[in-house]
Amino acid sequence: MEIRDAVLEDVKQMSTFLRELTASGKRTSPDDEAFVSAYYIGDPGKIRCSVAEDEGVILGFQSLKQAKPDNTWGVEPGWGIIGTHIRLSASRRGVGRALFEVSRRAAETAGIGNIDATIAANNPEALAYYDAMGFRTYRTPNGLICKRFAIAGESS
Repeated sequence: MEIRDAVLEDVKQMSTFLRELTASGKRTSPDDEAFVSAYYIGDPGKIRCSVAEDEGVILGFQSLKQAKPDNTWGVEPGWGIIGTHIRLSASRRGVGRALFEVSRRAAETAGIGNIDATIAANNPEALAYYDAMGFRTYRTPNGLICKRFAIAGESS
């Protein structure tokens, strides 16, 4: 498995497995190619978007952005906002852990002190994943659980 930067050529595969997640009930956000291209690959607030690839198949991806004022999730401006998406057939194979190592280093390089993961309260797999990565719940608005990862040496 290789972790690398996501590129426009990855959009079709990324969108395809996001649709699989939507069909399985594990995703409610848009999953079309235009959304993937704009929101993950081309977002101006992007710090990094990485894919995990094995023999030409994208197993998952992770997006890390910097929170801007008045962002959709109410995350403190300047914090990181992370999203992790793993192909159903690739779950429990270390894909998320490998992606997070790269995202954590990218956050450190960008001077991010905290990373937010906002998760639907009815998504036990995602909640368990972020717990395993060291994220801790810090707020629970309207059916969501917001978890925070503090980069070493940072407290706010």
